[in-house]
Amino acid sequence: MKARPPRVLAIANQKGGVGKTTTAINLGTGLAAVGERVLLIDIDPQGNASTGLGLPRSARSSSIYDVLISEAPLSAVTVESSVPGLDLVPADADLSGVEIELGSQPRRSFRLRNAIAGLSSASAQPGPGYTYILIDCPPSLNLLTVNAMTAADAVLVPLQCEFFALEGLTQLLRTVELVRGSLNPKLEIQGLVLTMYDRRNSLSSQVEQDVRAHFGEKVYKTVIPRNVRVSEAPSFGKPALVYDINCTGSKAYMRLASELIGRERDRRAAAPAA
Repeated sequence: MKARPPRVLAIANQKGGVGKTTTAINLGTGLAAVGERVLLIDIDPQGNASTGLGLPRSARSSSIYDVLISEAPLSAVTVESSVPGLDLVPADADLSGVEIELGSQPRRSFRLRNAIAGLSSASAQPGPGYTYILIDCPPSLNLLTVNAMTAADAVLVPLQCEFFALEGLTQLLRTVELVRGSLNPKLEIQGLVLTMYDRRNSLSSQVEQDVRAHFGEKVYKTVIPRNVRVSEAPSFGKPALVYDINCTGSKAYMRLASELIGRERDRRAAAPAA
């Protein structure tokens, strides 16, 4: 039986501080914990996903920068994380200059898509291959984010439970539409994840009601709460699921991973036979 290609999800929101990188790290860890084989691509110049998985900046001799600029194969810059089943393509500050360095080169928006397509033919790739590829995007709508969306099957949107959440989401959805129309016709919104939910704050509940009323089933049932242990984990170079598996945030991310797998199973079952 032929293995299915990996499902590529861009985790994106142009607004910073919404739990995007935290979601990328812990969702990847949760998927790996239940037996999925996951590659996390850090395409944010801040490199926070790389730091959060315990890879110090001094150890990033190669990164996604080499893939985008020099067209190095992804397999050449991939490192194993401390989480079994979760590999990492790190990022560093060099990414800040990618937009200028690539200039007006043809098909510059397809660099990441081409690299992911090359994974299947990489002889150095061990094991059964990845089932999920998660791309942690920068908090801006630039060439890096466009590369991620051009390479992705779908976009997963972390959405902070605050007043301006829906306003910022409008711009992101407009970008998704532009990429779908000109670069990647198959791109879709995989789902929206409500993050930093504070049950003591009536605003969180109001934002949740508004988002669910507007987007319906696209919004995940799982809600990620504000949690001190989740916030502490990156400073130890660990996902929250490794730092404290029993905290409320870790349990929520495990539920999110399970819900995502269920959604993807339903999607494949509903897809017409090839």
